[in-house]
Amino acid sequence: MLELTQRVDAVESSEIHDHLTLPFELRMRGRLRAKTDTGYDVGLFLDRGPVLRDGACLQAESGEIIRIRAADEPVVTARIEPGLPLARLCYHLGNRHVSLAIGTEDTATDGKTGWVRFPPDHVLEELAERLGATLIHHQAPFDPEPGAYAQAGQGHSHSDSHSESHSHSHSHAHHKGHGHAS
Repeated sequence: MLELTQRVDAVESSEIHDHLTLPFELRMRGRLRAKTDTGYDVGLFLDRGPVLRDGACLQAESGEIIRIRAADEPVVTARIEPGLPLARLCYHLGNRHVSLAIGTEDTATDGKTGWVRFPPDHVLEELAERLGATLIHHQAPFDPEPGAYAQAGQGHSHSDSHSESHSHSHSHAHHKGHGHAS
C-alpha cells in the first residue's frame, strides 16, 4: 500500500504515477484507504482540515505522486443569467450554509450563463427555481468553493477573541456570549 503523507504543489504530468478519483465527501477526509484509478491500494495520512481539490497532488513516502480527481456524483446544476441574478442565487443558497460550486460558461444561444452546483436537496432546488434558475439533475464532479477562510489550509476560527471590529451582513442571533465589537 502506498502511504500518501504529503501535499505537493502542481507537478508535470510526466511525474504523475496514478490518479485517485474521489467524491467530495471523501476528499474532506485526512485519513482514508482507497484504490487508485489503476487499482493500487493507497492510504491517506494527511493533516486534517484542507479539502483535497480536483487536481491536487499527493506524494507517497516512497516518492510516487498521485493526482486527485473529483468523481462524478449526483448533483443539481442551477443555470441562471450572470450578474445580479447569479449573485442573488449564490447569496440565498449560501445563506443556507451549503457547499456550492459556482461558475459561468459560454452557450451557443444566450452568450454567457451562470451556474451554481450543489448536492440534490428539494428545498434548495425549490428556492433556486423561485429565483429564476433552470435546474438540471445529473452526474458531474462536485468541487465547491473552498470559502474565504480556507486559504492554504489556514482556517478562521470563530472562537477567537474578536478584538478586531467586523460585522455580519446576515441576520442571526448569537446567544452564547458571542459578541462583536462595533
